[in-house]
Amino acid sequence: MLDLKWVRENPDLLDAGLARRGKEPLAASIVALDEKQRAVTTELQGLQARRNDASRQIGAVKKSGGDAQPLMDEVAAIKDRMAALEEDERTLVADLETLMLGIPNLPDDQVPDGADENDNQEIRRWGEPKSFDFTPKEHFDLGTGLGLMDFEGAAKLSGARFVILKGALARLSRALAQFMLDLHTGEHGYTEMNTPVLVLDGPLVGTGQLPKFSEDLFKTTGNHWLISTAEVTLTNTVADSIVDPAKLPLRMTAHTLCFRSEAGAAGKDTRGMIRQHQFEKVEMVSVCTPEQSEAEHQRMTACAEEVLKRLNLPYRVLALCSGDMGFSARRTYDLEVWLPGQDRYREISSCSNTGDFQARRMKARYRPEGEKATRFVHTLNGSGVAVGRCLVAVLENYQQADGSIVVPDALRPYMGGLEVIRTDV
Repeated sequence: MLDLKWVRENPDLLDAGLARRGKEPLAASIVALDEKQRAVTTELQGLQARRNDASRQIGAVKKSGGDAQPLMDEVAAIKDRMAALEEDERTLVADLETLMLGIPNLPDDQVPDGADENDNQEIRRWGEPKSFDFTPKEHFDLGTGLGLMDFEGAAKLSGARFVILKGALARLSRALAQFMLDLHTGEHGYTEMNTPVLVLDGPLVGTGQLPKFSEDLFKTTGNHWLISTAEVTLTNTVADSIVDPAKLPLRMTAHTLCFRSEAGAAGKDTRGMIRQHQFEKVEMVSVCTPEQSEAEHQRMTACAEEVLKRLNLPYRVLALCSGDMGFSARRTYDLEVWLPGQDRYREISSCSNTGDFQARRMKARYRPEGEKATRFVHTLNGSGVAVGRCLVAVLENYQQADGSIVVPDALRPYMGGLEVIRTDV
């Protein structure tokens, strides 16, 4: 969340940042609510001081034999007024917190302006899309043609937007996740974590999914939420703590199941594995100082790119515009992989720098050497990469005319040396 003191002092900058995101101004509402809450708090403090003073006077008057009743009546009236004000204060504090929690992060100055995905800016490309001497198929036709991808069977179990992978495709999916983890831990310096996929409200508030985006999540009857990304659990490992600055940057990675309701995706990618309720992802999270933040963002993006390079999958990098960034991000790079079956690039990773936006919500701090005061850390997150979408990319880019799939060189050690996936495998 944003710093209320900063909002109080910079209302015009807040509204300007919100305007870049295509949002309505909020500064006046926040400032008015803040002033009202502070006025109530000030009155409470004044009444508390007067009550204490009057209480002392009551004792002195009684000791001298005087009439303390007027003072006692005053104290009683003060208590009644304070009870009403305390209730007002609780309501105002809660309303102000709700309002602040609903404000998105403000775009960095380097973020290009724009309304939606059409205004994102391409930064670079890597690899040349392969030319086929046949019409390339989409992944769902390839997978079902091999008899190793079953959407109908999954629908009988769970409904739409689920899949069953079989045999070599199930192993290929597992191989991709293992390859990514080995790369990020062995060469990129990330520590592998194994975290829960069920969390309470707090972690989701900390990373910005709650309270605003509850409709995008699945909730259990036991008041747990299924995570939409391991960003939630990895980032919250530093919640309510003061991190040793000598350990920064902290770099963590995890392979988890992820769950999304796809509430706003009606009619989008209804076939195949691009947009599912349950999927797998290898996530990267960094916790660092503000001074390390920009370099860490570039580094994380490069780590995600390396996955695609090792698999020889053509991709492009986009700088998201102000109107297309996620709620918590102040700057985001998207990686889009080439899918020949769709004849277009599709998102496979999103690497975001949230600055101190999440840290302020989580109360995650560090104490710079030689200083008494603490500062908020910066947090970053990125897909390294989405396993299901990477499987889609491998199927489409490595397909052959007979519907078989060549196994990328980088994955063959994880596939027992298998070179080609055929219907008879």
